[in-house]
Amino acid sequence: VLSYYRLKTREKTDWMQKIQDLPFPSQDIYHVVIFPTIKESRDILEPGIQSVLSQTFPTDRTILLLAIEERASLEIHQAMISLKKDYASHFFHFENVIHPANLPGEAKVKGANVTYAARYAAGFLRQKGIPYENVLVSCFDSDTIISPQYLACLTYTFMVTPNRIQASFQPIPVYHNNIWDVPGFARVIETGSSFFLLMEATNPEKLVTFSSHSMSFKALVDVGYWPVDMISDDSAIYWKAFIHYDGNYQVVPMYVTVSMDVAGCNNFKQTAISVYKQKRRWAWGVENFPVVMRAFIKSSQISLFDKIRYSFRLFEGQISWATWGLLLSFISWLPVLMAGQDFLGSVLYYTAPRITRTILHLASIALIISIILNIGLLPSKRPHHTLLKRIGLALEWLAIPIIVVIFGSLPALDAQTRLMLGKHMEFWVTDKKRTTV
Repeated sequence: VLSYYRLKTREKTDWMQKIQDLPFPSQDIYHVVIFPTIKESRDILEPGIQSVLSQTFPTDRTILLLAIEERASLEIHQAMISLKKDYASHFFHFENVIHPANLPGEAKVKGANVTYAARYAAGFLRQKGIPYENVLVSCFDSDTIISPQYLACLTYTFMVTPNRIQASFQPIPVYHNNIWDVPGFARVIETGSSFFLLMEATNPEKLVTFSSHSMSFKALVDVGYWPVDMISDDSAIYWKAFIHYDGNYQVVPMYVTVSMDVAGCNNFKQTAISVYKQKRRWAWGVENFPVVMRAFIKSSQISLFDKIRYSFRLFEGQISWATWGLLLSFISWLPVLMAGQDFLGSVLYYTAPRITRTILHLASIALIISIILNIGLLPSKRPHHTLLKRIGLALEWLAIPIIVVIFGSLPALDAQTRLMLGKHMEFWVTDKKRTTV
């Protein structure tokens, strides 16, 4: 609720005016914006480019890069050439950066693609004499549409953040681009993802970069760019920076939205498969755990207290992801349903229904608040629904116990089991289907 209030309040802020009111100049700040693509068509990428073009921050200090996989189809390459032709003149620089296939040491992951584009940007900035310290880089998913004030808010936040080079900046992701085109279960699970980031924003110490995010270009170069052989590049870059700077690295929440697509296909079954695969890919972030643990063991600069604190947080987060849905939905009822004779005569057996009832009442309050906030977060431009349809949209939330198991716990268990057994998992590109924006 606190984060929602902050988000709605800061939507009305004139960030460019706040920048101008600062006692130090901002004219030297530049932005590098990267959109990676391999199979996304023009109709997916163009709204994102237009959203960068519509920023209150001047586009003559914005460098826009389309990071294109060489192995993309001829149709995709032609579409990206067309986009460059139409939009290049509107930015300080616009380039299609072709990432060669099968480079040594690289896997077929997004991190390899965006790293190649960032290395191109580094060369361009050197050529233009622009210091890395004055540049912010934003790595967006191909379907990302940013708020008109995103770059201005990012610039202001960067300028007023102490030790700003050693910081990432995390907006609030919402999945509104095609929210009305997907089945109800997909709406509920993605709204839950937004709620999670809203909650985490109130405690920045728990924040880890997720999906579309921004950071200092100097820090990106210092840590060696995004990993080129890991699936979870968005969270891995945070841990890479945290370790490089001996724990002196932070994620600063930004109360501004970036809107993306809900994973969607042509029918219910294909959408369910796409959502499941997407969540499994997110849950593959568990691969960070062994990497971070090895780095903590080797590091003598990070304090023991921080090592224990961050290790527990990373471990607990992954375990909770895989288990809490099952625990709340099913396992918590098993002691009563499968009780032996000894338990049947205990005080706990007779008090358990009252305890459960109290928990459910409290949970119902939270559910009602979630529904209200969900309505508030939905796009202002929405189709006209009948009263019956609006009731149905609210009732979708009653399916949470099933949804969090199928699209929460099971994908996490799947990913963790694969890692435990040494099973390789390739980067799966989410299917995009959009008829409304």
